[in-house]
Amino acid sequence: MRILHTSDWHLGRSLHRESLIKAQRAFLEALVDLVRTKNIEVVAVAGDVFDRAIPPLDAIDLFTWVLEELAGLGVPLIMISGNHDSPRRLGVNARLIERAGIHLRTDPSDCARPAVVEDEHGPVAFYGLPYFEPALVHVSLGAEAASHQAVLTAAMDRVRADLAARPGTRSVVLAHAFVTDAKTSDSERDISAGGVPSVPAAVFTGADYVALGHLHRCQTISDRIRYSGSPIAYSFSEAPYDKAMWLVDLGADGGVTAEKIPCPVTRPLHHITGNLKDLLKDPDHTRFEQCWLHVSLTDPDRPYMAMEQLRQRFPHILKLTFTAEEQPADDTTFRSRVEGRTDHEIAVDFLSYATHSHATDTEQQLLLQGLEEVRTAAAEREAS
Repeated sequence: MRILHTSDWHLGRSLHRESLIKAQRAFLEALVDLVRTKNIEVVAVAGDVFDRAIPPLDAIDLFTWVLEELAGLGVPLIMISGNHDSPRRLGVNARLIERAGIHLRTDPSDCARPAVVEDEHGPVAFYGLPYFEPALVHVSLGAEAASHQAVLTAAMDRVRADLAARPGTRSVVLAHAFVTDAKTSDSERDISAGGVPSVPAAVFTGADYVALGHLHRCQTISDRIRYSGSPIAYSFSEAPYDKAMWLVDLGADGGVTAEKIPCPVTRPLHHITGNLKDLLKDPDHTRFEQCWLHVSLTDPDRPYMAMEQLRQRFPHILKLTFTAEEQPADDTTFRSRVEGRTDHEIAVDFLSYATHSHATDTEQQLLLQGLEEVRTAAAEREAS
């Protein structure tokens, strides 16, 4: 069976206030063409279909268009909700549209109800594990604790039990999660719960292929476990990395081969550095004139109307930072101090700074509890 694995569309997202809807449409048009020309039998979308719980109308229109196109081609679509989606809104009329071959899995109770698709070698069961907010689902799933590992383990236990009752059936699991040792970027939302956002790959033991979403870099965890990443770069940290989908062939014996299929690039992202005079005149920078740019100026003093001057040559500049060529070693920005750190670590450091003493274990635990309560309340609002 030939499967197209994609995820993290984030329809409706912008980049530094620049609309990306045209780039997203170009990607989805390429996806439909790929389905049409590459004999793809199933499309698997591993979450974060929309960028927020209540998406803008142009994002909804684009979503409706791609569903109609795939339904018209007669190709089944398996889709789960991610941490950016509203499960209830994305899952509206899920049972009804399943008749058109569109299988939405947004409810934790559906994790062991597969969409079964037949090919010439027999059935393949597609299990959808949407993003699980541990504090909201650990009781209903019978998990041992309110943690990502516990709830995903409980969900996979249900999947393995259902699969055991289907002898000879191959399996694909779609999940929206952060697997340990996978590489992150700046554009993913933190999903820390209990201080531990990641889960080991061993949680997914038993599946022939695991189509992951959440992290925006296309990457291979193992031969059977992959992230497709986002189809568009949603931060400048992603500029060096190719955007792609996985074309997965699932053999009659459950063996997996995968080919990386590049996504279209409507406008590339780049980060360039230099002083204003050189950036405006250097012919080597001609290749960046139609790119989305993050420009770092090294002038010792901030030039007058720097952004306006740069836009004369680089009309698509989105971000401007100033980095003096000679900086004191301790002159760090707030962004650099918090980059890569969790909300809990930042809060603990602030408490220590404000009280001029190290936060005690009790204080750290109270901060963690407070952050989890805020996260849970936000998740409940988005789910309603």
